[in-house]
Amino acid sequence: MGTVIRGVRGPIVREGDDIGRVVVDSVMECVQGENITLHDRDIVAVTESVVARAQGNYATVDQIGADVARHFPTGEFGVIFPIMSRNRFSVLLRGILKGAKRVTMMLSYPSDEVGNEIISLDAIDQAGVNPYSDVLTEEEFTQKFGDFRHPFTGVNYVTFYKSIAAEMQVDMQIILANDARTILKYTKNVLCCDIHSRNRSKRLLKAAGGELVFGLDDILKESVNGSGFNPDYGLLGTNLATETKVKLFPRECRELAIRIQSELKDRTGKMVEVLVYGDGAFKDPVGKIWELADPVVSPGYTPGLEGTPHEVKLKYLADNQYASLTGEELRAAITQHIHDKSIESQSANVALGTTPRRLTDLIGSLCDLSTGSGDKGTPIVLIQGYFDNYSS
Repeated sequence: MGTVIRGVRGPIVREGDDIGRVVVDSVMECVQGENITLHDRDIVAVTESVVARAQGNYATVDQIGADVARHFPTGEFGVIFPIMSRNRFSVLLRGILKGAKRVTMMLSYPSDEVGNEIISLDAIDQAGVNPYSDVLTEEEFTQKFGDFRHPFTGVNYVTFYKSIAAEMQVDMQIILANDARTILKYTKNVLCCDIHSRNRSKRLLKAAGGELVFGLDDILKESVNGSGFNPDYGLLGTNLATETKVKLFPRECRELAIRIQSELKDRTGKMVEVLVYGDGAFKDPVGKIWELADPVVSPGYTPGLEGTPHEVKLKYLADNQYASLTGEELRAAITQHIHDKSIESQSANVALGTTPRRLTDLIGSLCDLSTGSGDKGTPIVLIQGYFDNYSS
C-alpha cells in the first residue's frame, strides 16, 4: 500500500468552538475506531472554512462598506478585475457599494483570472475583437455578444453585477479591458479585486499616476465596527455566509497547526505534520476554471511541510540507467539509487517530469479533492505514506 488518504468525519463547527480540540478529538476517534496506527510524518489537515467559522471571522456588508469608505473618502473609485462568482464576489460587491457613490467596474475578458468565462474565445474570434488592446463599454459588449451566460452557472455576470448596483442604488458603469491602467482614464482611485495578479496591478497603477490604489487585501486588515479581519489577506479568500455576510480567510493558522501537532504528539507519541488548507491548485479541463480563488492553498502549516518534493523518475531510471536489469536485480538497483539520492547528485533528466511544486500546494490540493466542497462531512483529512517512496 502506498499513500492513503482518509476523510475524517467531524462535528458541525460553530463560532467559539475550540477547533484545535475538535481536530485532535476527531482524529483520535478515527484512528481508534478504525484501528489505524499513526506514524511520524503522517499528515493531518483541516479545511480553512471550519477554522474561520470557529474563530467567528465574519464581516457584514455594512462593516465592509465602512472600511471601503475609509479608504475612498469621496466614494468615487474604480473596481477592477473581480472574479465572476456569486459565492465569492456578489456579497463583497454589495459591501463595496455600501461605501461608494459612483463606481466604474472594469471586467477582464474573455474570462476572469481563474478562468470563469464572461464570453468564449470562439465568440471573441468571430467578433474580430482583440482582448489585448480593445476596450469595450457595456453597450458595445452587449451589442457584439448579446446575452452570454456562463456555461456552468447560467449567469450573465455583466447584467448580474449591474443589477446589484441598481439594488444598492449606486451609479455603476461597466467596461471591459485587460490592462489595469485603462481604469485611470475614468478615475485615479482604484480598488484592485484580482487575487494572484494584485501586486502587479497595484504596481502598474501607482506607476501610471493612480492616487488611491488598494486591493481587497487592504480591506478589513483589522477589525472595523466589531468585524472579523485578516491582517495578511484582508477580504481575499472570503466566501458567502449569508446574503449580507461573508466568512473571511482564517487567522493564526500556523499557530493552530503547531498546537494540533503538539497535542497529537502528547496523545500518540508521533510527530505528525499539520496544515490548514483551502482551495486546491488545479484546473478543470472542461470548464477551464482554475480552482484557486483563495490567495494561497494553505494559510498555515507546520515547519516540516516547507519545501518541495525531492523525487526521481522511476520510469527514466528503468528505461535508461538500469535498462539491462530485470526482476529482483532491477528492484534492488532502483531501491539503492533512491536511498542514495541527493539534490546535488541528480541530473535534470532523472528528475524530468517531477515538477517542483511546493509540498503545501500539492498536499492542500489532495485534501481539497478528497473532501470536496459539498456534503461529505469530512473537514479533516488524514494522510499516511505521503513521504514514503519505492525504497521504503
